[in-house]
Amino acid sequence: QVHLVESWGGLVQPGGSLRLSCAASGSILSINVMGWYRQAPGKQRELVAAISSGGSTNYADSVKGRFTISRDNAKNTVSLQMNSLKPEDTAIYFCNAEFRMSYGTLNKWGQGTQVTVSS
Repeated sequence: QVHLVESWGGLVQPGGSLRLSCAASGSILSINVMGWYRQAPGKQRELVAAISSGGSTNYADSVKGRFTISRDNAKNTVSLQMNSLKPEDTAIYFCNAEFRMSYGTLNKWGQGTQVTVSS
């Protein structure tokens, strides 16, 4: 009933930029929190950025000043603008959201998309 669809990542050179988007659909009343996580080879999955329904944001220290998360509540979308990319940003990126349903809350993950930063 609920779907979370991510745009595809890709290959980008160091210092370059990439924008990821995620769209939610289904019988959703609203979305409480939306965010992006990533998992690099040999590392644990970590929170990259999150944004609340009110617009409050939270970023990992490693991406502060370089990444920007935003959301469009009317369209139920969240985006991650990634600038000044570094090789260490290479990872699989996952969209995540906590939905407010008619019966309560539901947490959902996107399928994940590979972002590779290399020259």
